[in-house]
Amino acid sequence: MANDYFQFKQFTIRQDRCAMKVGTDGVLLGAWADLTDTHRLLDIGTGTGLIAIMAAQRNPELQIDAIEIDPAACKQAKENVQDCPWKERIQVFQGRVQDFKQDYLYDIITCNPPFFINSTQNPERSKTMARHCSTLSHEDILNVSEKLLSPEGKICIILPIPETEHFITLVQSHKWFINKFTTICPTPNKPPKRKLMEISKRQKDIVNKTITLETERHVYHESYARLTKDFYLKL
Repeated sequence: MANDYFQFKQFTIRQDRCAMKVGTDGVLLGAWADLTDTHRLLDIGTGTGLIAIMAAQRNPELQIDAIEIDPAACKQAKENVQDCPWKERIQVFQGRVQDFKQDYLYDIITCNPPFFINSTQNPERSKTMARHCSTLSHEDILNVSEKLLSPEGKICIILPIPETEHFITLVQSHKWFINKFTTICPTPNKPPKRKLMEISKRQKDIVNKTITLETERHVYHESYARLTKDFYLKL
């Protein structure tokens, strides 16, 4: 059973009311997304608020909005934000991102999305919303980004390998471009499980890298430790 909280170096994430607990996917995306020259960030499906809070730690100039459809998770995200050192720069909203509007555009959108497209859904509704594409499809993410991103803005997302191909097809059909790929391998000898992607409306030379999580069980690989050293307590 997951702990009720997860302690990072500079903040604590409480998660007893969230369907999706702190996990490697969220930490990867929160540490990996390029925040250079960004002033406004939108985190879609913020859950515990982890990625939004990580972004606030990484970029002291960043103003962050985070949206979460599940009321209980949204309330907990707000509490986590209030307890973190950067609460003045983070706003948390409850509702569907498809209906979300602001009077400004974002430089970057982050999303650790529901990724199960065709699979048996969990009878617990909050877990279904968090894990399945029933309330936030990959198409929705791109449509929302069309409306909310600045012309030079970008989307940063993490997906399992099987869902990556479907998402890339959608990206191409919307005339977006993949600018960065980072492939995530559990260990040096295991096949990749995830891909981090940066997408924008600008075609650039693709940057393709690999991060390995562990050299052996509970021993971080140097590439993952380097990425997350500002967050994990034991690094």
